[in-house]
Amino acid sequence: MSTTQAATVRLTVAQATARFLAAQWSERDGERRRFFAGVFGIFGHGNVAGFGQALLQMEQDADGRSPLPYVLARNEQAMVHTSVAYARQRDRLEAWACTASIGPGSTNMLTGAALATINRIPVLLLPSDTFATRVSAPVLQELEQPYAADLSVNDAFRPLSRFFDRVSRPEQLPAALLGAMRVLTDPADTGAATISLPQDVQAEAHDWPVELFAPRTWHIARPPAETALVRAAAGLVRGARRPMLVAGGGVHYSAAEDALRAFAEATGIPVGETQAGKGSLPHGHPRLMGAVGSTGTTAANALAREADLVIGVGTRWSDFTTASRTAFQQPGVRFVNINVAAFDAGKHAGLALVGDAREALTALTAALAGHRVPDGYEQQQAGLWSAWDAAVEAAYHPDATVTDRLAEGVLTQSTVLGCVNELSDPRDVVLCAAGSMPGDLHKLWRVRDRKGYHVEYGYSCMGYEIPGAIGARLADGTRDVFAMVGDGGYLMMPTELATAVQERVKIIVVLVQNNGFHSIGSLSESLGSQRFGTQYRYRGAGGRLDGPRLPTDLAANARSLGAHVIEAHSRKDLESAIAEAKAWPADGGPVVIHVETDPRVSSPDSASWWDVPVSQAATLETTRAAHGEYVRHKAGQRPLIAPAPPADEPDPGASS
Repeated sequence: MSTTQAATVRLTVAQATARFLAAQWSERDGERRRFFAGVFGIFGHGNVAGFGQALLQMEQDADGRSPLPYVLARNEQAMVHTSVAYARQRDRLEAWACTASIGPGSTNMLTGAALATINRIPVLLLPSDTFATRVSAPVLQELEQPYAADLSVNDAFRPLSRFFDRVSRPEQLPAALLGAMRVLTDPADTGAATISLPQDVQAEAHDWPVELFAPRTWHIARPPAETALVRAAAGLVRGARRPMLVAGGGVHYSAAEDALRAFAEATGIPVGETQAGKGSLPHGHPRLMGAVGSTGTTAANALAREADLVIGVGTRWSDFTTASRTAFQQPGVRFVNINVAAFDAGKHAGLALVGDAREALTALTAALAGHRVPDGYEQQQAGLWSAWDAAVEAAYHPDATVTDRLAEGVLTQSTVLGCVNELSDPRDVVLCAAGSMPGDLHKLWRVRDRKGYHVEYGYSCMGYEIPGAIGARLADGTRDVFAMVGDGGYLMMPTELATAVQERVKIIVVLVQNNGFHSIGSLSESLGSQRFGTQYRYRGAGGRLDGPRLPTDLAANARSLGAHVIEAHSRKDLESAIAEAKAWPADGGPVVIHVETDPRVSSPDSASWWDVPVSQAATLETTRAAHGEYVRHKAGQRPLIAPAPPADEPDPGASS
């Protein structure tokens, strides 16, 4: 028997984790890249002597820039948002890790974990935990539960993560790290990967095999769809009179835009877009009908109502996309679902083409060689789109019937979006997450580049905008990033402006002041609740929130955090502000453009619906009227279960 001893290196658990992360690479289509761009963190007693010491040591041992650079965040939730935006902008081929101290530092990341997992974006979370040895228990910030002595607040990450492990002994670390990487690089099952690290274990030394730290490349697969199912899908398309395609985020993550364009041009099939899929075709493409669903265009929604076959590509079919299952009204409508995730491919009892979007679209295009929709269908698409595009133009440049209703110095939100859209560069990124702007952007924004649109609408998390913009800018410093944020979202998380100042990250924040929650105010009014509790006002003499507006000065707040602030009081001011922001130095830090809008002026209507229940009993006439409308729309909901084929016809989806 050989007496040769395996080579080892003595490191703490935290040092070993950092060294492992720095050695991970991803590869797709022959292009190899370092997987972890760095670590965001905020240090406390749970990680300052563990992971903090490890990152310091790595930085000082490096010959030049650390292979795992550290960025100080101001809010733990925000640093996860920044990481998610970076990974999304990089097509999920690169990611960041986030370290936080025990207790509130770690649980502050829970919202970010949910957002990452819902949107299927890879991020590695390293929450610190209480002592594994329990020698001093109960310690500061420890959760005690009489029925479970091993429970900690970090167990809350379990349902929010695609992978979870707790490293209570150094020997457990390799399996945890490799398990996390498996999930982070999985195109179907990615999301938040969480490794809980007790504070004593972080600092514990161990002899590690050197192989753990060798460069490791993770291949991002492009699984093909099954050939027989591609043929079956082609048969369904050939038999359809009014087929339609819905492009989801999977088109972008697969880099399948060219394959989608080739499919649409070869077949004449119109394309609607989800929030994550917007930009799958560029503005002006004759097959592009724009957004579909609750925040969709009238063009896409008109075609959806009559579609007899719907091809979903990389979409999880959220309620906004299906207009709460009222968008597709044709009796017997069938679905073909192209998705790398079998879970999504099987929705609506559709024919499931489980595979990479680019590969599946290419195969389906080949199987449909020579097939094209009737000329009349293409002419209808052109007419519907022309009418909608004219409505967008009118919203971008409102006439006197609209502008005369506005107070001096106040614009419409559609005008603000139009100015930014028209004066930004085609490669610039517009970014948003919550409020009324995601819906307006989905309908109105004219995307000119595959990476030009970045709206987080899986979790629609207020506060995502500023940290998300930092992540998008870090992902590609050649693009300006316009973060569109209302005053409600801004007040949730303005602190990351300080991070952008410290790191000299140029982002352009368009801060739209409408003195309250625009989106929920409008929704409240439509549901008969009279905008109750949605405006920033003092309490009046009767004890209600109907007094004067609050004197909140958000421009001054942004200045106090170190941002360069420009205040716009007219369209001309806004145009000048955008030009000034564009000319701001690339390393000049954040620019905030402050503009006031009137929340009572809405964007063009989608001719669609979103299911939000209305009180069935009420003394308010407004609520009773809204409930009547709700019942009317509810009658249009459909189960969206595609019919089975006739008994004498083989079911092409049975094998899936």
